[in-house]
Amino acid sequence: MGRHNLLARYFGWLIVCGFFSACTPQTEVTEVPSPPSPPPLILDNGRPNLMPLPTAQETWQCEVVVIGGSLGGVAAAYHAMEAGATTCLIELTPWLGGQISSQGVSAVDESLAMRADQNFSASWQAFKQEIAQQTVMLPEWTGKGDVTVDEVNACWVGKLCFVPEAGAAAAQAHLESVLPQSPESRWQTQTAFKGATFDDSGQEIVAIHAVRRIPRRSNYIPTGRFSQALASWYSWSADATFEKVSLRLEPPSGQRMMVIDATDTGEFVGWANLPHRLGSEAQTTTGEAHGSERDNPACTQAFTYPFVIALNDDDGKSLTALDQMLQQEPPLYGAHEHEKQFDMEGFPFFTGRSFFNYRRIVSTTRNDPFRATPVLGDMTMVNWNRGNDWTWMDPPLIFAADQIRESGQQQNWLGGISAVALRHGEDHALLFARWLLETQSQPGFPLSYLMGDEAYMGTQSGLSLIPYIREGRRILGRSAYGDKAFLMREADLRTDQVGGRDFTPTTVAVTHYDIDIHGCRYRNGAPSWEASSAPAKEFVVRPVQIPLESMVPQEVNNLLMGGKSLAVSHIVNAVTRVHISEWGMGAAAGTTSAWLINRPNLTAADIVEQGYMDELQEQMLEQGLRLTW
Repeated sequence: MGRHNLLARYFGWLIVCGFFSACTPQTEVTEVPSPPSPPPLILDNGRPNLMPLPTAQETWQCEVVVIGGSLGGVAAAYHAMEAGATTCLIELTPWLGGQISSQGVSAVDESLAMRADQNFSASWQAFKQEIAQQTVMLPEWTGKGDVTVDEVNACWVGKLCFVPEAGAAAAQAHLESVLPQSPESRWQTQTAFKGATFDDSGQEIVAIHAVRRIPRRSNYIPTGRFSQALASWYSWSADATFEKVSLRLEPPSGQRMMVIDATDTGEFVGWANLPHRLGSEAQTTTGEAHGSERDNPACTQAFTYPFVIALNDDDGKSLTALDQMLQQEPPLYGAHEHEKQFDMEGFPFFTGRSFFNYRRIVSTTRNDPFRATPVLGDMTMVNWNRGNDWTWMDPPLIFAADQIRESGQQQNWLGGISAVALRHGEDHALLFARWLLETQSQPGFPLSYLMGDEAYMGTQSGLSLIPYIREGRRILGRSAYGDKAFLMREADLRTDQVGGRDFTPTTVAVTHYDIDIHGCRYRNGAPSWEASSAPAKEFVVRPVQIPLESMVPQEVNNLLMGGKSLAVSHIVNAVTRVHISEWGMGAAAGTTSAWLINRPNLTAADIVEQGYMDELQEQMLEQGLRLTW
């Protein structure tokens, strides 16, 4: 064989080896799988994907779920249970009652006109009587022992002022009184809302998810610094202070479930990003005569941490304790910035229509709150506009939709509010308490700040468990009364404006009050775009009819509002946020929900459209609700 033939055979062999890899052992090539796609933040039904969502340790069967044991939430649960619906209520704080307990506003607001005519529902009257009958243990220095609220009630803001823990006890007793009519119902405090599961359409809620915290120590008392506790209270995870239990609330097999958002900030609305408004609105947005120049979602009404001061000589101990708290956690803004806001607004401090008698929650002599002077042992709850109101929007309290999305709270809900804003409010309240003790004590009238067991606020710090939140997210309703997206507007309230609508055909509650706006400001004095010309006394406010349409949100068929998150403007919220309004809306939501449970083919939106409103209103009247002035 010639040399050329050998070379040809050699190169031919190389070619074969190259093509077929047949000459040398080959390393097996393993395909590296592509990393899995991250789970979607929003599911195909348009609703948030909860991550993480632990397996529920407890599952509750509920026909009606009430999110939030606020004043409206208690009313909603009571009336749903009274109608026989199996009702489940969850409340974030250790106390039921919202305004009257955990938020510390234990002085009932009602208009003078409503009080004069006693235009109240039977259930509201019964609940106030429940509060008045509660027993309170007073400290030795009051000269009293165990007394009922009625025995020490004498204030001039209204007809009923009481220690906040009495409000919590009354709320508990009120629900217990109706439990025999719905024996499978249940409620749980110290339980945070975490989100919901929807059906494939995204229009029907099929489960509510929550987490319950259990203090590891039997003698646990909250610190009273909600800004610090916020994350822990909402977290799925146990920590050094709490064990945690994950909950799933769902309808009985084969049945439907109604859900009521009775939280003060509209937590469900914010988490699900249902159509809503936040803050003040421009005239061009709502058409209101006293609307602001621009929309400002940051401009919700001021929030407040109430506290209690007493006429008691404690040898300066409470003033020292306040100083120590403020030294341990110095205010985020300088104390002088806070203190320049404090003002008695021309009111005397002790005698007559005084600051002290205004919300006096314990009067050991029950002397005339309009003329007399308080005595040693008396206590007052402080909720004062030019005092512990926190009005600054640096930063705003309520998260807007983009903040919720960017913070990941649609997947892991943590309340949808700013811990920094909460901290500012706490600083402000503690500084105001110190200022009162330093500037308003007089010979024979020593002031002390009540903390811990003596505070009746349920906290070590003496501040309310959570702040009094006047305004949160407000839904936009469905098409009704000439609006494509219904909301109650200023003209619907005022006697001196034209264009007010008659809501008689769909009224579910009535209320009345001043248009009382506790406004917003920026630290640097920039325009706040508050509706500053809107406030008005009650004599220009007509009896307010609250229609069913104000409770019904867009997009979800088995959800109602049971508190402050009604379809109302920022201005109207100044009337509907008070005690009597919130109770009425909660009662209406509970009654409506129970009524719908027995009509599984109807939604709340169908009630008006299909001509069932008369039947629903008849049911409300049977349950003692008031629909007319």
